[in-house]
Amino acid sequence: MKGRMSTNKGDILIDADVLAQYAGSAAVECFGVVGMASINMKDGLVKLLKRESVSHGVNVAVEENKIWVDLHIIVAYGVSISAVAENLISNVKYKVEEFTGLEVAKINILVEGVRVVD
Repeated sequence: MKGRMSTNKGDILIDADVLAQYAGSAAVECFGVVGMASINMKDGLVKLLKRESVSHGVNVAVEENKIWVDLHIIVAYGVSISAVAENLISNVKYKVEEFTGLEVAKINILVEGVRVVD
């Protein structure tokens, strides 16, 4: 799936992997987010991803030039999950829309774990 923008000079196609990388990078910048999570479906284990692997914790769908994003995150212990989620949605929506010129229709936050941060 690709995002498509038409300009007077031609079409621009944005791959879903690029959108996932950008959304993941924007997500880990948010206060209260320790990182992105990868889930091993076989074992049901949640793993904190390294900074260069943030797109693995993101699922992106593009239909009719609208973007749907699922973010699998690990939050810091002691933070308000609802406050982190609101900030995360706002930040990721703004950055992805500014980056792509496409509308973000929905962002789902899936909290996969909690970590104590020193």
